[in-house]
Amino acid sequence: MAWYEKYLSVYGKPFQEVPRQVVDEARERLAALQSSEPLISVVMIAYNEARRLSACLWSLSELQTKYPIEILGVNNNSKDETEQVYQAFGIPYYNETKQSPGFARQCGLQHARGKYHFFIDADTCYPPQYVDLMMKKLTQPDVSCVGTLWSFYPDEQHSAFGLFCFETIRDTFLWIQHFKRPELCIRGMTFAFRADYARQVELRTDIRRGEDGSLALELKRFGKIAFLYDRKARPVTGYGTLNEGSLLQSLWNRAKFQLRGIGRIFYKTDHYEDSEENLVK
Repeated sequence: MAWYEKYLSVYGKPFQEVPRQVVDEARERLAALQSSEPLISVVMIAYNEARRLSACLWSLSELQTKYPIEILGVNNNSKDETEQVYQAFGIPYYNETKQSPGFARQCGLQHARGKYHFFIDADTCYPPQYVDLMMKKLTQPDVSCVGTLWSFYPDEQHSAFGLFCFETIRDTFLWIQHFKRPELCIRGMTFAFRADYARQVELRTDIRRGEDGSLALELKRFGKIAFLYDRKARPVTGYGTLNEGSLLQSLWNRAKFQLRGIGRIFYKTDHYEDSEENLVK
């Protein structure tokens, strides 16, 4: 049985169908994890994630860490029961009414107290050793931030074998890309950094996506972007970014996109042009 299978029992379900015992036990464990003097802030953002947030919080309640942490939530102007889920699990949270992942991330950073800051996405489940394994990289000299790889859970449309093949090809490309363009390999659901560094640079709030990689690019002035390839630190997420149909179609779409200007991965840059469609109007 995969470590995340029990969390999938509530993933995607209306909050009313999440067993009360799951909520109560997770709430108790989450309260026990909260430190009054956290070294690490684990901050999840959520926009209309009421059907997936319970699974995320359940997984976070079972983190095994030697560090004092706090777990915070941001409700980014949700129209569903996201706020009620935060309340039911007893998570301290903040309402951010300005719409964009950047505004939500910024809100979390403003309220967090930890020296180290973990971006968490509400539609993702995290393995028990995630925080401590990430911290092994993040606390190394000359490292400003760290990312890791991620997986998708198998379902009726996506077989375990198909996902293995897809992720092997994707991970190989990301490994090659990270030597010169590590910021392009960063994803907000698997990203941790020094909070004091992040507060000295701009966290983009004017773009629909890419605020994570943009922040990583800014953090390079303080130290390198490190990557963790340990499968024990690999979160599992849903198909919000993999919704083109079959895995073969998804792989083909990504291959076509990456092959355009493939030479870019062989040299560094400190600037990226914004696309008009990605700007928040």
